[in-house]
Amino acid sequence: MPRPAAAPAAPSAAGNLGLNSARLRSAMVQRLRAQGITDERVLTAMEAVPRHIFVDQALASRAYDDAALPIGHSQTISQPWVVARMIAAVCEGRAPTRVLEVGAGCGYQAAVLAHIVRDVYAIERIRGLFDLARDHLRSLRLNTRVRLTYGDGMLGLPNAAPFDAIVVAAAGIAIPQALLNQLAPGGRLIAPEGTSNQRLVLVERTSATAWKRTELEAVRFVPLRAGIQS
Repeated sequence: MPRPAAAPAAPSAAGNLGLNSARLRSAMVQRLRAQGITDERVLTAMEAVPRHIFVDQALASRAYDDAALPIGHSQTISQPWVVARMIAAVCEGRAPTRVLEVGAGCGYQAAVLAHIVRDVYAIERIRGLFDLARDHLRSLRLNTRVRLTYGDGMLGLPNAAPFDAIVVAAAGIAIPQALLNQLAPGGRLIAPEGTSNQRLVLVERTSATAWKRTELEAVRFVPLRAGIQS
């Protein structure tokens, strides 16, 4: 799949986004189509979620650029193409109803998932981002669709498992076995893997004891870390 094309210029005044965001989201979706995203469920969800509310007001004019943006605590909101690509990969040819997101960040990807999946579970290890995600999801009235947990994402949520799909938004040297174990048979997990050279990896659980692994595109994510940060 070709790498994403450069994003069209967004308005310079963040204050205009309230009026322009629908047009900018539509343009973003057309760009995603051109970049190879074909799942209409994903495209519809991406168009429905106002990405500009998930970033700092000073960066709101760049919200619909195809770029990762800082959200504080040395973390980023992933570029729209990456969000769409990861969700489309775990949803291809199926309709997952129970999904876990590891690394909720500011809540954007969980909000997109909530427009596609019945039950979304999201976990965030940094307290400040957990609070931010909770506020964003409440503002969009998605807090009842997304079960947000403050905790160690590398451990997953064993009490809520198994999951039809797991989306990991940070890169580790290897995918934690705890997450692979929480994937339902036939389910899919997608995660970036590696340190300086990272790639998206798609894993499908083929039986109780077997997983099929496929390497996808080169990407760049923040590191996957254990524990919690207050």
